[in-house]
Amino acid sequence: MELLSGADMIARFLQDEGIEYIYGYPGGAALHIYDALFRQDKVKHILVRHEQAATHAADGYARASGKPGTVLVTSGPGATNAVTGIATAYMDSIPMVVLCGQVASHLIGDDAFQETDIIGVTRPIVKHSFSIRHPSEIPEVLKKAYYLASTGRPGPVVVDIPKDMTAPTERYEYVYPKKVKMRSYNPVARGHTGQIKKAVDLMLRARRPVFYTGGGVVTGNASEGLTDLVRHLGFPITTTLMGIGAYPQSDRQSLSWLGMHGSYEANMAMHHADLVIAIGARFDDRVTNNTSKFCPTAKTIHVDIDPSSISKTVRADVPIVGPAQSVINEMISLVQGKELQNPEALAEWWQKIDGWREERRGKLYEPSEDGEPLKPQAVIEALCKITRGEAFITTDVGQHQMFAAQYYKFDKPNRFITSGGLGTMGFGFPAAMGIKKSYPEEDVVCITGEGSFQMMMQELSTCKQYGVGVKIINLNNGSLGMVRQWQDLNYKSRHAHSYVESMPDFEKLLQAYDFTYIRVERSDELEPALEKMLVDTRELVFLDVYVDPREHVYPMHVPLGSMRDMLLSKTERT
Repeated sequence: MELLSGADMIARFLQDEGIEYIYGYPGGAALHIYDALFRQDKVKHILVRHEQAATHAADGYARASGKPGTVLVTSGPGATNAVTGIATAYMDSIPMVVLCGQVASHLIGDDAFQETDIIGVTRPIVKHSFSIRHPSEIPEVLKKAYYLASTGRPGPVVVDIPKDMTAPTERYEYVYPKKVKMRSYNPVARGHTGQIKKAVDLMLRARRPVFYTGGGVVTGNASEGLTDLVRHLGFPITTTLMGIGAYPQSDRQSLSWLGMHGSYEANMAMHHADLVIAIGARFDDRVTNNTSKFCPTAKTIHVDIDPSSISKTVRADVPIVGPAQSVINEMISLVQGKELQNPEALAEWWQKIDGWREERRGKLYEPSEDGEPLKPQAVIEALCKITRGEAFITTDVGQHQMFAAQYYKFDKPNRFITSGGLGTMGFGFPAAMGIKKSYPEEDVVCITGEGSFQMMMQELSTCKQYGVGVKIINLNNGSLGMVRQWQDLNYKSRHAHSYVESMPDFEKLLQAYDFTYIRVERSDELEPALEKMLVDTRELVFLDVYVDPREHVYPMHVPLGSMRDMLLSKTERT
């Protein structure tokens, strides 16, 4: 029988659970745990410079690997600094376990030094939370936390750990729980066969079908099955922002992604479809625009592991509760050997879609003339070309995020890493750190803007300490680009606080950390700079690309319109 303190139980459990990296920041309530981590060498702790970065780094790792990320913070301000990252993971259904130190249990409720009710604070933005009441329950509670975070609809789980629960003087029997049982939690393992048969029958009879797939396909490891099903049926497919890469974007059947800044052909196809097959997508407002005008002639099949998401905003004609992978595999088995009932109609549908594609071909943006500022779209296209579309791409939030999604073509899932639901500025750089630490030989590129980068630029220090060779491309337009775009469109170009004045000298900032800085102002400098940036995968490089500050992101939904109502340029709309 092995007797361990609560703190040593946490360290041993993390080893037994196979956790390699934990991102965190120490403080009084968590020091027993930190001491236990110091006395072992299997679980590596990465000291960030702000707790929000710890959550984003763990989140980035989870999105790239499919495994839960792990965070350790202290009580009070340490825990509240992690709230934005917890909310980011919750909105995008990302598995994460956040271990929070807490004041000693006899002090809880006394407004003790650095006390915050973090269970109460985070209740709306976690999948579940636990508070440790006795050291002996630590292994079972942690096993439940990782199980909950990574099964069903994934999400963050908070574990609140009072300091006296980790005291080194009290020891209890430690046994690693290989299995976990939770009577009140039984995630669905497969969809209802009768409903799946109804869905397949609709699919075989459809005249203008379109697949609409989201992040649930990526987190559910269902991309391979989805690709097989879509190719077998010959239907067009569009994804959400979170679903990018779930189906190869270079494939002819891909219409790219849809929604507020999605592709013209994807939005037009959705509006005119007679059947929408939604898998692992939640009909977010950035997709639907005005729900009363959404897909007016379509029946809807909705597959989701979370029953509360089905018919929440758009009524499903055929609801299917179940994991994407299982449901897709059953659909594949049911369509084998069966023929489409309206192949001529599907051929006409493809002619229509190809016509929409042709309408916009060559009209996506105006390339720069000699002497003009670089276009941000051209920067992303050049990056995609040089990395052959195979890099891990993280983004912050704003125009650069949309340009990255539009002009970098992803053929694999788990490669486009962005904050979709919460839209968190500051996400991209620490997320890239979390990915790069676990995939050191891969190209990991953070595409950011000077507004977002300044929210987390202190993490340059973390990269310096641990040798994290991420690449940072700053699309420098001197402003909060998306805010400015909305002000141009809706506020007669009254740019209230959207120009970022008194900017740092990024070159001197990078020199202070002894990192490489490259400045690009002309189109002929771009590709050589990108080549230089990618020479050494272990080296952090900051590419400061000065782009046209007047550029807008198009297409763009007309507010309160249907999916076909889009601004196509500053002077053109559907």
